Amino acid sequence: MAQQTAKKTSLKPLGNRVVAKRLEKEETLKGGIILPDSAKKKQETAKVVAIGSGITTKEGKTLPIPVKIGDTILMDKYAGQEVTIDDEELIIVRADDIIAIVE
Repeated sequence: MAQQTAKKTSLKPLGNRVVAKRLEKEETLKGGIILPDSAKKKQETAKVVAIGSGITTKEGKTLPIPVKIGDTILMDKYAGQEVTIDDEELIIVRADDIIAIVE
């Protein structure tokens, strides 16, 4: 029998887009009440896992994206497109929707 190896899918964003993974925030409530995922507030902080090439101006210059892989970012609450790749939940956001880099 041939052994199959798991293939890790990579996601390369285009243009001025950034792929990030939301940082999980553990919520504990008094009295041991457990909140379902649908009742939890979306987390606005995420870790950058991939970046696009940047935006190209009319003059043909490429403006780089001001974040790098591994940065923790703060983004608009409802920004981006959520996707699931290899059972991993990611979000693709435009560089313009990134509010700050958390240091």
